Amino acid sequence: MGFLLISVLQASFHGRNLTSFWKHPRKSRKIGPVHKIVYLSLGSNLGDRSLNLHQAIEKLGELGKVAAVSSFYDTEPIELTAQPWFLNCVAKLDTEKMPRQLMAAILAIEQEMGRQRKQQKGPRTIDIDILLFGSSIINIPSITVPHPKLHQRRFVLEPLAEIAPEVRHPVLKRTAREMRDALPAGQTVKRVTPH
Repeated sequence: MGFLLISVLQASFHGRNLTSFWKHPRKSRKIGPVHKIVYLSLGSNLGDRSLNLHQAIEKLGELGKVAAVSSFYDTEPIELTAQPWFLNCVAKLDTEKMPRQLMAAILAIEQEMGRQRKQQKGPRTIDIDILLFGSSIINIPSITVPHPKLHQRRFVLEPLAEIAPEVRHPVLKRTAREMRDALPAGQTVKRVTPH
C-alpha cells in the first residue's frame, strides 16, 4: 500500500522532488521588522533653542521615520524656575528600535549636542524624553513608559494633543486631549510657530 501511494505521488508530480512542495511552517514564515510608534518630548533652553530642536529632530530621523512634529511652544520652567524659558515640541517616531536601544540612541544624541547633566532639572541644550512607546507599559532601570509625569505637564500635553489628540495613555486609559483638558490652570505654555 505504501509503495503504491508513493508511486501515485511520484506520477502526480512527474518525478519532481516532493520535498520542494513541502515547507516547514516555521521556516517559511519570514518575520519582518516590527515597527513601533513612539512619542517623544523635546525641550531646549540654552543657546539657539529653535535650532537645537531642529537638529535633534533631524538626528531622530536616523533612528526611524519622523512621522509628525508639533508646533514649537514657549514654556515657563517648572520645579526649578530660576532658569530661562524652554522651547518644547513633541515628535512622533516610527521606529524598529526596542526601548533600551532607543534610549541609548537618545542619550547619545543629547551628549552629541552638548548636554551636560550638572544640575537636575537645570538648563540644557536639549532634553529628549520617551512619552509613549506604542501601547507598552515599561518599568525597567532607566526607562519608565508612559512617562510618569506625562499627565501632569502642560508643556508636553499641548504639543502631544496637537499631533495625536486621540492617542491613549495605556495606564490611565485617557486620551492626550482628555488629559490636557483636565489640567488645572498653571504653567504658561504659548504656541510660538509651526516648526
